[in-house]
Amino acid sequence: MPDQSCNEGMMEDKLRWYQEAKLGLFIHWGPYSQAGVEASWPIMVPEISTLSGGSVIAQDKYEALAATFHPVEFDAHQWVKAAKNAGMRYLVITAKHHDGYCMFDAPGTEYKITNSPFRRDVVAELSAACATAGMRFGIYYSPPDMHHPGYRDTSKPAKKNWYGEPERAAWAEYLDYMERHLRHLLTAYGDVDLLWFDGLFEHDKYQPARFHRIIRDLRPNILINDRLGPMGDFVTPEQGIPDAVPVRRTGKKKEISAKAFSWTIKVLNLPGVRQFVSKKLGALSENLRPLTVFPTEPFPREDRFQPWETCMTMNRTWAYSEDPLWKPSELLLRLMAKVVARGGNFLLNVGPDRLGRFPPQAMERLEEIRRWMSTNGEAIYGTSYGPPAGDNAVSTRKSGTAYLIALGKSDTGKLTIPAELGTVGRASALGTGDVTEIDRSGDDLRLTLPNDFEAKVPLVIKLEV
Repeated sequence: MPDQSCNEGMMEDKLRWYQEAKLGLFIHWGPYSQAGVEASWPIMVPEISTLSGGSVIAQDKYEALAATFHPVEFDAHQWVKAAKNAGMRYLVITAKHHDGYCMFDAPGTEYKITNSPFRRDVVAELSAACATAGMRFGIYYSPPDMHHPGYRDTSKPAKKNWYGEPERAAWAEYLDYMERHLRHLLTAYGDVDLLWFDGLFEHDKYQPARFHRIIRDLRPNILINDRLGPMGDFVTPEQGIPDAVPVRRTGKKKEISAKAFSWTIKVLNLPGVRQFVSKKLGALSENLRPLTVFPTEPFPREDRFQPWETCMTMNRTWAYSEDPLWKPSELLLRLMAKVVARGGNFLLNVGPDRLGRFPPQAMERLEEIRRWMSTNGEAIYGTSYGPPAGDNAVSTRKSGTAYLIALGKSDTGKLTIPAELGTVGRASALGTGDVTEIDRSGDDLRLTLPNDFEAKVPLVIKLEV
């Protein structure tokens, strides 16, 4: 058995890989794809699912979808190929969402994909396809579970007690059920590189220390996110980008409670408030802030940096839907550049349809990302966060090189080179290799953007520093 120092070295290597990978593909998929509704939320908090373009569905109809789920066109190798072609370095699949439906051959339940007409283990097939393609593999697992009678009294509608009932004697049975699932997922599905929990709030009821200990015993070098207790390896803002570079928290993180969340829902239902929030969420903005607030600094020391990842949808829903508002490819590229320039990873979501196909809109955007990354990937992979570069640009760095990524035109046609980068030698545009003129006449170094720069997609200027 590896000693402590060996385990620490393995964890350092895994975290280094993760921070260099930068891009991942998130997949939300389950029987709900047949109805084109959001995963789980329509039966938990219908008001939430409709805020961002999702549809409503009665709980009995939602649960009945499990009996007809038969995605005959699912091909794990094609999914992994699409992700890898787009430049993604890892893939995360929803093994169990809040509704409790399992996309793997889960012990202790019949509410799973292997008990559907399809009868195949999606998680197993994706794990194998990732291994074949050299893609790192991650598993999303939801501690909340609307289907299990130990999690909540299932004789009541889920919207009445979706936050769980740990005061009931059956709660201990539910935690044991969770343990069986996690032990199975971490021992029967090959190499699992990331475990992506989604505990929502009040994590203590899930006994985080117990589960982190089990996970570390089974997989000493697995990476775990921050949604099951405070001991995660990376933090996960959602559907937004922090205002600067996240740094390690010095005090205790404030968690929202079930009571506070319920109060928020009541406020959302007030006249005018719902319409305002819905409009905000519907705006395809690149300046949306994440729901969770993290401490940040403009350009922190490396020992203060907090590894992080933002997960984001291509349209407004995680699951497959008919939502017509898709983020344009150029917006996704700008968002990706901003995330990486602040030291983060970009976990971009796809919701496959009822047959197991990626929507054509998603495939188009993955192709545009592939095209841009084929020219500009060196400014993304293996880089660390750079100093602020003004309103129309961001920067990244690695070993003697910096990259200034122009996100839009400036009034002067020039960009300021951050002083923190030090002495700058040659500047050239990736793709063309054209040397870019540096204006050294003033207090700040400034470079001139090419005349044909249209700001539709980010332009990368490579700097020798």
